[in-house]
Amino acid sequence: MKKMIFGVDLGWAAQLESMGYRWLDDNGNEADILDILEQLGVHAIRLRVFVNPPEDSFWMKRENEKVMLGFCDAQGVLQMAKRVKEQGMKLMIDFHYSDHFADPVIQDIPEAWKNESDEQLEKRVYQHTKEVLQLLAEHDIYPEWAQVGNEINNGMMWPKGSLKEAPEALVRFLNSGYDAVKEVCPDCQVITHLAAVCSEELCEPFWQNFFANNGKTDIMGFSYYPYWEQYESDKERLSGYLKHYAEEYHKPVMIVEIGGLDYDEESSYRTIRDAVDAMKEIDQEEMGIFYWEPEGASEILPDQYPLCAARLVGEKTLQFNKALKAYFVK
Repeated sequence: MKKMIFGVDLGWAAQLESMGYRWLDDNGNEADILDILEQLGVHAIRLRVFVNPPEDSFWMKRENEKVMLGFCDAQGVLQMAKRVKEQGMKLMIDFHYSDHFADPVIQDIPEAWKNESDEQLEKRVYQHTKEVLQLLAEHDIYPEWAQVGNEINNGMMWPKGSLKEAPEALVRFLNSGYDAVKEVCPDCQVITHLAAVCSEELCEPFWQNFFANNGKTDIMGFSYYPYWEQYESDKERLSGYLKHYAEEYHKPVMIVEIGGLDYDEESSYRTIRDAVDAMKEIDQEEMGIFYWEPEGASEILPDQYPLCAARLVGEKTLQFNKALKAYFVK
């Protein structure tokens, strides 16, 4: 019988709580955010980890663009992971290998690693991955999944791990992370994560290079954001691409990031339903979908990030909108 994993990324939650934000359930009662999410059908949490993030957990991504990072250093992740496991939920750890967000446009080498050789960077990736997971293991926390890299279509730790400039080194870095995960958590499934699941142009060059150079992974993870790519969500289209990757590379697939406009909850609901239905058509035992940062709302974030799944209903008071209810539909 197929098993569906319904998850969310909660990297901002602890920082929002420290700022005084709280969440209401569907009945208007204040409750712990994990309790509310569990009521909505969520049973897995994704937490990102940065190498040496700014102490205030904010990052100036560009001039006049301040971004909230969340408490995503190793200790911050540990504290949230404890809550996740006490709740009885599954856990995914997402390694960015940067001091801030890494994505298809920005893959900055951590400041402390900038002058390292390729061999030293391999060791850095291995050691950082191992140290974070060992910290969790010391508290009897063993994640079910670990992402080695975040949206790495064009590589990671540029230019040292650029797909175009250093394709073989890129795979060595990724394999180093994979080996570290398996050393500490042998049963943990390693995910390799790309953006733009419905773009062969943005995905195929990576996979071809990765597998040609003996890249190691357990699951092929993808982001699905129709809004960013300016097309309407389409279940058949998404299903076709997921089936293609799974059949072409003989690996399970997962949607590790998804989202829609927080002020257009009907469209966001349909986007999630499309993803759930598309995943169900894949011939594999375990399916997975993770909504990225649903606990926020665009009006409370310094950069007005619009793809959350909550609304502001009072002073520093949030409530989830309809979007996540798509998890409950059979």
